[in-house]
Amino acid sequence: MPKALCLIGLVLSILVFLIFSFDLISGLSGQLGLAPFRYASPMMDIIFMISAGGLAYVAWTTFREQR
Repeated sequence: MPKALCLIGLVLSILVFLIFSFDLISGLSGQLGLAPFRYASPMMDIIFMISAGGLAYVAWTTFREQR
């Protein structure tokens, strides 16, 4: 069960990173209709991308420890 939770955390962090990076890129390129959150705040996008990276790191290192 712990390995499954690590993998779920890793997948969710990748999804969060992709969603917020797509929002940031769409907002910066001027295509606000495609941005998932309508480019509400670039700082929010960056913070969530950093947080998703931190979660991915923690999930990956925990997964490697369990082998």
